[in-house]
Amino acid sequence: MDRYELRRLDYTLSPDQIDLQSAYSKFFSTHSTIEVVRAAEPEGFDKNLWERLCATGATSMAVPESAGGDGASLVDLTLVAAEIGRSLAPVPWIDHACAVRLLARIGALAEDSAFTQDVVAGRQLVALDPHGDDVEGARLVPAGSVADHVVLRDGDDIVRLTAETRPARVNNIGHLPMAWVDPAGGEHRTVLASGPEAVAEYELALDEWRVLTAAALAGLVEKTMQIAAEFAKSRYTMGVPISTLQSISHPLANMAIVVESGRNLSRRAAWFLDNEPEERRELASAAFVYMADEAARSASGAVQVQGGLGVTTEAAATAYLVRARGWPLAGGDPAVSARRIAHIIGARVSAEGSQRAHLATPVTV
Repeated sequence: MDRYELRRLDYTLSPDQIDLQSAYSKFFSTHSTIEVVRAAEPEGFDKNLWERLCATGATSMAVPESAGGDGASLVDLTLVAAEIGRSLAPVPWIDHACAVRLLARIGALAEDSAFTQDVVAGRQLVALDPHGDDVEGARLVPAGSVADHVVLRDGDDIVRLTAETRPARVNNIGHLPMAWVDPAGGEHRTVLASGPEAVAEYELALDEWRVLTAAALAGLVEKTMQIAAEFAKSRYTMGVPISTLQSISHPLANMAIVVESGRNLSRRAAWFLDNEPEERRELASAAFVYMADEAARSASGAVQVQGGLGVTTEAAATAYLVRARGWPLAGGDPAVSARRIAHIIGARVSAEGSQRAHLATPVTV
C-alpha cells in the first residue's frame, strides 16, 4: 500500500478539521439566521456578514502561503462550504476563494502588493466566471453585481475585469448577486495569463468551484432533512407521528443517504485535486452533478413533508428549495459537467485500451 492509498478511501476528519467545522457551524448559526438570509434576498449579498466572515480568516485560509494566505487544503474548504450551504449564507465565498486561488497559481498575486493584501483579506471581492469555455460574449457571473474584480476565461486568455461601476443585479431563482459581464466590455481589462497552461489552471479552478458547490449543497440537504424531520416528529395522524409513515420516513432516510454520499464524494474529489489532480479528474464533476440533482429532489421532499405549510414563501423549507434549484445553475447547465465526466472517462478507457494493445503486440527479433 502506497502512502496515499488509505486517504483515497478514508474521509475521517482530523481533530483540527473537526474544530474548524465546529467553529464555522457556530459562526453561521449565529450570524446567518433565516431572518438574515431573507433580508439579503433583494441584493443577494449581506455586506456585514461578509466582513464578519473575512475577519475569521475564511478568505485568507483559502490562499496558499506563498501568496500571503494560510494555505488550507481543499478538503478544509469543503467544511466551510458545507456550513455556508447549511445556513444559506448570502456571501459569495466559494466564488471568491476559487478566483483568488487561481490568481495565486498563475502568479497574479505579489505578496507585497496592495491588491494582493486586499483580496486575500476579502476587502476587495473577486468573482469567478464558472462557465468555462461553453459561453461566448457576455455571460451571467454569480457574484458579478457585488464584485470589485471578475476573473474569467476569454479564449486562451485569463482576464481580470475591474469595473468603475458595478453592473445591475439580475433577478434569479437562487437569490445570487448575479450580473451580466462582457469580457470585451468597457471595464478595465487585464490579461493575466495566456496559453494551454493558463487554460489548464482555469479548468482546475472550475473543478474547485464544482467541488465546493457540491459540498455546500450537501450541507443544504442536511439542514432541509433536519427541518423536515423535526416537523414530522411533531405532527400526528391517527394518534401516531407522521414520521412513522413510510411515505415520510423513506424520503427522510434517502436524504440522509444523500448527505453522507455527497459529503464523502466532495471530500474525495477535493483530496484528489489537492494531491493527485490528474488521477481522478472526473470526481469533481461527478460530485457536482450528483448534488445538483439530489439537492433539488431532497429539498422538494422536505417541502412535501410539511404539506401546505411547506409551500408558503415564509417557510424555511421553501428558502432551501429555491437555492437547491438555483445554485447549481449559476455555472450554466449541469449537463455540461455530465458530458465532461463522459469525456474524461472515455479518454482514459481509450488510453488504457491503446496501452494494452501495445503490450500485447509481439516483438519480432
